[in-house]
Amino acid sequence: MGEVKQQSIPVLPWMRDPIDVALSQQLPLHSVPSLHPKLKSALEDMGISSLFPVQVAVWDETVGPGNFERDLCVNSPTGSGKTLAYALPLVQILSGRITKCLRALIVVPTRDLALQVKRVFDAVASPLGLRVGLAVGQSSLAAEISELVDMPARDIGMCYDPHCVSLPRFQSKVDILVATPGRLMDHINTTIGFTLEHLHYLVVDETDRLLREAYQSWLPTVLELTQSNDDGFFQPSDSFFPCSVGALRTRRRCGVERGFKDKPYPRLAKMVLSATLTQDPGRLIQLNLHHPLLLKAGEMRYRLPENLESYKLVCETKVKPLYLIALLKSMGEEKCLVFTKSVDSTYRLCKLLNCFGDLQIDIKEYSSLQHQRVRSKTLNEFRKGMFQVLVSSDALTRGMDVEGVRNVINYDVPKFIKTYVHRAGRTARAGQAGRCFTLMSEDEVRRFKKLMRKAEGGSCLEHFVSSSQIEALSTDYQSALTKYKEIISKTRKKPKA
Repeated sequence: MGEVKQQSIPVLPWMRDPIDVALSQQLPLHSVPSLHPKLKSALEDMGISSLFPVQVAVWDETVGPGNFERDLCVNSPTGSGKTLAYALPLVQILSGRITKCLRALIVVPTRDLALQVKRVFDAVASPLGLRVGLAVGQSSLAAEISELVDMPARDIGMCYDPHCVSLPRFQSKVDILVATPGRLMDHINTTIGFTLEHLHYLVVDETDRLLREAYQSWLPTVLELTQSNDDGFFQPSDSFFPCSVGALRTRRRCGVERGFKDKPYPRLAKMVLSATLTQDPGRLIQLNLHHPLLLKAGEMRYRLPENLESYKLVCETKVKPLYLIALLKSMGEEKCLVFTKSVDSTYRLCKLLNCFGDLQIDIKEYSSLQHQRVRSKTLNEFRKGMFQVLVSSDALTRGMDVEGVRNVINYDVPKFIKTYVHRAGRTARAGQAGRCFTLMSEDEVRRFKKLMRKAEGGSCLEHFVSSSQIEALSTDYQSALTKYKEIISKTRKKPKA
């Protein structure tokens, strides 16, 4: 009998004819058509003199001739400038008419990524008079409400009876909201005055992850609340802050106030982005895309940054920490991210490395085991160059931009090419050069080669560490292991994998 061929996932028709972003060229700011002068100045203040290819392509399809007539799916390598690719056109379009309502929503999977995206929006939106909000659960719900919704005063004789005709008027304090899905749902379900009724634009960043995990059914809820419907309703709660789950399910209507009297709302325009955009029709159909257009860099689904050098380092598993240390020492003072397979591995590896007495390398941990404030503080210190090496679980792989990271090390071989692409993409960003090293045993070499063949630009050289370097570290390693075992034995509550 012949081999049974594995069934391939069917590709949606619109994905078969993408626009190749790689064919576009960088464009100097003075040549970008219709670019607002204040937006140009804001970009120059950020040290940006030209737009990258993906940013040019998205600009053409939104502000340019495309006029956002189709929803956009952007599949572009990490570090290619996807955040600015959607931030620039949204700010440009929204600045043409300032109104007190929420018109653009950006959904991302993690808090740290949301904070990063908001910083980008703040830089380009504020000069044009647009306000940017954040909903990530970093502060209390009440504190976020005060930043997002302009509450009417209770002492002006306003009636809060649900049956009263004179309902309180709430106004959004922000034009653009960057949110994680869980906290977005908190506001939808419990915050009086928070509404998506006037939403014009929805951006789903790191789409494949957000579609893979339900996050309290955030996507169908957002789409339901933004669809045109003539029988919209509003049910205020008896209490002023929290209200019932259905209290704010105000649907968009045709011919409502805020400048749309006697004419329908424009459709909800969507942009979805990822370095590893899913091709699964079952997942993409959830987005309810309008005549979607795929913008893609290169022919293959997975593409590594153009200026990335990939290396494999083959060693025995029992001495892998020594090879890692030798590699770190060879990097001098260059920033380095070390990725492990789990939060438990991150915790243990960081503890072991810090048991080396004469290492002279500052090493810290970043994982979901830590409180959000600790993670944010650690990441900010790493950005500022206050320490050299950050050991992380895959919590840091998605979209995070840490300036000056020259090296990425995979301490554990990733299981999927998607994971490798996102890890490696923490370096070689925005046209800079970078290196990615992967440590592996002889038994893992064949699987790793097969993995890399799935990515465009996936060629991998072999890196060598001399046996004399390993032998020189052996004595310190035994001492470090003894200290490490003592620390672990004293830990009352060990982290779970």
